[in-house]
Amino acid sequence: MHIQSDSAKIIVAIDGHSSCGKSTMAKALARRAGYIYVDTGAMYRAVTLFALRHAFSKDGVLNPDLLLQQIDHIEISFRLDSDTGMPQTYLCGENVELLIRGLDVSQHVSEVAALPFVRAKLTKEQQRMGEAKGIVMDGRDIGTAVFPNAELKIFVTASAEVRAQRRYEELLHKGLPATYEEILKNVVERDYIDSHREVNPLRQAPDALLLDNSHLSIEEENEWLWKTFQNAVSIHSSDSALR
Repeated sequence: MHIQSDSAKIIVAIDGHSSCGKSTMAKALARRAGYIYVDTGAMYRAVTLFALRHAFSKDGVLNPDLLLQQIDHIEISFRLDSDTGMPQTYLCGENVELLIRGLDVSQHVSEVAALPFVRAKLTKEQQRMGEAKGIVMDGRDIGTAVFPNAELKIFVTASAEVRAQRRYEELLHKGLPATYEEILKNVVERDYIDSHREVNPLRQAPDALLLDNSHLSIEEENEWLWKTFQNAVSIHSSDSALR
């Protein structure tokens, strides 16, 4: 494991489209660097699950006012699984890691995440998590809204078809029902909603490095990110020494 002094620690902000492997690469980097990993997408998915349970009608219509009334009662936390060593998402004390990955949540998460009061609540919580640096965070607006001054920003993308196939295989592996056509439709719809929402839409920060991983293996992707991370740490350390 690569060990760094506290003064050399940085914030790594990884943004990008849905189902392009942001979480997988962010987790791998955090483990290798000895950093804390935060899956902000899981946070929005957890709020969406809460909304589906408490703020959606039987016809599938969201009541934003009802969710707003309950937003302060939503508690999201991450705990390490003792068997896998991977973080699990908890909603109000309940392990919802598997539930938030289902297609029902995927179909509504962009709608819930577009609500200004939801974004304000989670952005504030995410900023608190990164105060000490030494953190890798992935999502949709980390480098533009949550940590605009992050020392390393990555914007990840891939073709919609590649992302849909990856998501399809992931759900099959987890034993969750899904069809490729349905997932592809969901990917395209989420891209549009994420890029056109009123508050902090998905976009590449001007100083973010673009990574199109449509044709990269996980190993190639991780090595590119590791070298990029080491370079960012080196630059940050040199800048700190000059101050």
